[in-house]
Amino acid sequence: MFCGICGGTSFSRRPVLWQQLITDWQISDAEADYIDRQQGETCDSCGANLRSIALANAIRSFLRTNELLCEVVETRLVQDISILEINEAGMLTPYLRKFGRYLFGAYPAVDIHCLPYNDDALDLVVHSDTLEHVKNPVHALKECRRIIKPRGAICFTIPIIMDRLSRSREGLPKSFHGCPSTAADDFVVHTEFGSDAWTYIAKAGFSDISIQTIEYPAAIAFTAWKD
Repeated sequence: MFCGICGGTSFSRRPVLWQQLITDWQISDAEADYIDRQQGETCDSCGANLRSIALANAIRSFLRTNELLCEVVETRLVQDISILEINEAGMLTPYLRKFGRYLFGAYPAVDIHCLPYNDDALDLVVHSDTLEHVKNPVHALKECRRIIKPRGAICFTIPIIMDRLSRSREGLPKSFHGCPSTAADDFVVHTEFGSDAWTYIAKAGFSDISIQTIEYPAAIAFTAWKD
């Protein structure tokens, strides 16, 4: 395993899940282990976790490059690419800001349900572990598709539990990513994604979808192109 951001090959790990979330989501020991890896195993060189590295690889696939992300953002390749980062994409924000036509939008000023951008306006939309917090993930993905140009793409991550199907948490007790006593409502989880997560992308109108994995099933990222 190596880091697609900086090329590092040494990693450290710490647990990140807490018992209430494990109970709410009925997560097994094996599932807790790989989710902890996804969020809490980090590159010793740049500090990115496996989730961010998978997302970096998705962006590299969009750019059609084998260069590390830290290298490619210093080249002319990214200077004419218009990119929107929705909320902060893990550890990638400093690298994404080096794209020549970079935009940043954070909730609530920018709501993924109703993006304030024109049709066919951008080359790339990036978000990380955001979609599970919106009430209608298919509509949110349709909004992303609307604003990207033909042959533009979205690159994103969501937390996925691979040995089950996705389910809505509507009607269930509120579950938060973060401590429930301090987390705001925008940290409420509306969808628990499972192995059928890719179907949400297809339902949003994308027909060209690729998946990048890091130490499967620890970290998974998607790239979806607009026809």
